[in-house]
Amino acid sequence: MAFISRARRAFTWPFPPCSYLASIRLSSTLTSPKLFISGLSRETTDEQFQEAFYPFGRIVEAKVVRDRATGRSKGFGFVTYTSIEEAEKAREEMNAKFLHGWVIFVDPAKPREYRPPPQRLESGPSETGFRTNKTVGWCGYNST
Repeated sequence: MAFISRARRAFTWPFPPCSYLASIRLSSTLTSPKLFISGLSRETTDEQFQEAFYPFGRIVEAKVVRDRATGRSKGFGFVTYTSIEEAEKAREEMNAKFLHGWVIFVDPAKPREYRPPPQRLESGPSETGFRTNKTVGWCGYNST
């Protein structure tokens, strides 16, 4: 009996966790009209994505991010509106809603972080006559 009352207290005191986390998620203000949408279905197309966010304002761009190799959706996308007010309205209306059977989350888009390009190593033969292939191992010819 004491365990049940402690468990109930953990979920109700000092605040209900779900509503608290939802209020934190919505408390940040938008500084740009670009939104990041996560939790998309793998079958959501760009057209369906744009139709879902169209009622909230004029859309500049709506894009589902896809894998380069397979062309499959990665499960997230970006929507850019003409104004911050339109983006805020879309965020309030679409956050934690169902889209094609999946719950989506709408957050402000963050600017892309700079990542330096990978350094290229010389792939020519070394003094032993072999060259290094980082993905496979050693390759080349034997000089004997």
